[in-house]
Amino acid sequence: MTRAPAAPLPGLRRRALLGAAALAGLGGFDLSLRDGLLNQCRGELPASLRDDPRLRDAWQGLDPAKVWDTHVHVIGDGDSGSGLWFNPRMSRPWHLQEYVRRKIYINAACIDDRAGRVDLSFMDHLLAQCQAMPAGFKTLLFAFDWARDEHGAPLQEVSTYHASDEHIGALAAKYPQHFEWVASVHPHDPRALDRLDAAVARGAKALKWLPTAQNIDPASPRIDRFYAKLASLKLPLITHAGDEQAVIGFGEHLGNPLRLRRPLGAGVRVIVAHCASLGHGEELDAQGVATRPSNFDLFVRLMDEPQYRQTLYGDIAAVAQANRADVVPTLLSRRDWQPRLLNGSDYPLPGVVPLIDLRKLAARGLLAADRVELLRQLRHHNALMFDFVLKRSLAFNGQRFANEVFETAPFFAR
Repeated sequence: MTRAPAAPLPGLRRRALLGAAALAGLGGFDLSLRDGLLNQCRGELPASLRDDPRLRDAWQGLDPAKVWDTHVHVIGDGDSGSGLWFNPRMSRPWHLQEYVRRKIYINAACIDDRAGRVDLSFMDHLLAQCQAMPAGFKTLLFAFDWARDEHGAPLQEVSTYHASDEHIGALAAKYPQHFEWVASVHPHDPRALDRLDAAVARGAKALKWLPTAQNIDPASPRIDRFYAKLASLKLPLITHAGDEQAVIGFGEHLGNPLRLRRPLGAGVRVIVAHCASLGHGEELDAQGVATRPSNFDLFVRLMDEPQYRQTLYGDIAAVAQANRADVVPTLLSRRDWQPRLLNGSDYPLPGVVPLIDLRKLAARGLLAADRVELLRQLRHHNALMFDFVLKRSLAFNGQRFANEVFETAPFFAR
C-alpha cells in the first residue's frame, strides 16, 4: 500500500488549521480534535485489527459480491495524464479557502502531493483499501462534470474539480474486480443526450449530479428531454440534495429536495445523496408559506408519498458526520425505508478525521462504546473499511441498518 506522510499543512499550525478547515467550508459544525486532526495514513492493517472479530461481525449476513459502496469520488491534479483537475486556485496559498480545502482532501485520501504522484498515489491507496475488503466488494467511482452556464459552456473558473466520464469509465474497465462507475453529464451540454448513450454503452451504472456546484436546477422544464432519456435508459440519477459545504456553490436553493419532483414525475429513479441531511429549504409545495423546513424534513415528505415508493431512494453517505448525525435515529427507525436506502461512504471524506466524532456518537447512544477505539484506529489504515464498519455498528433503540442497505448491487441491475 502506498503511504503518504501525514504532514501538517504548509504554513499552518494545528490550531490555525482547525480554523482554516472551518473557513474551507468543512466546519459548519463542531469539529472534534479528540480523535486527532490529520489522517495518519498508516497503511496495511496490522494483525491485531485484521483479526479482530468485530470486523468479521460487520460482514455477518452479507454477500460481499452484492456490497457496493455507492458514493466514491476520484480526485487528482491530472499529473498522470488522466485529465483529472483541481481548480488552480486550490494550489495557491493566497486563496486560503480553496487551498486548505485541497490540502484537507489530499490528506484524507493519503495522497502523495509531490509533483507527478498525486493521481497515481490516490489510485494506489484506493485500490489497496478495496483489496483489503472481502472478495466481491466494489466501489462506484463518480465522474464529475464541469459547472456549466445556461448554454452548456464549461465554467472552469467556478468549478472545484473535474473527473471525466472517459477517465472514470476507463478505471472501471481496468479494475473490474474492484470498481463500477457513475457518469456525470450536465443537462445543458449540447451533447448531453449523446453522452448519456455513450456512458451506458461503456457500462455506467448511474448518473451523478451536484446541482449546487454544477449550476443545475433539477426543476427546470428545459431538462425534460434529458429526464425522458434517463428514464428510457433506466439509468438512475444520484443527486445531491440539501446544503453543500465541500465545494463551490451556485445557491443552496438548487439543493431543495422538492425540486426533484420533476425527474420523479418523469419516471426517473432518483437517489438523494446524504438523504438531504443539511440545511433548510423553501416551502415549494404551498404558496405564501414563510417557514423554511429542514431539507431532511422535505426528503421525509417525499419518501412518504405513495407515488414515489418505487422511484425515490436515499443514500446514507456522510450521515454519521457531526453536522448530519441528527438524522441517524430517524433513518434507523424507519424500517419501511430500509429497502430504499443505499450505503455509500462519500470517500475520501471519511478520511477527514475531525468530521466524525466517535465519542459523541457513543454518548448519544448511537454507537457502542467498545467500538470507538477499534474505529478510531481503523480510520487511519482504511477509510473505506472504517466507514463500512461504522455504518454497520450504528444503532438506535436496538435497530440497525438492514442488510439490504449494504447489498446495493441489485439496485443497479438494468
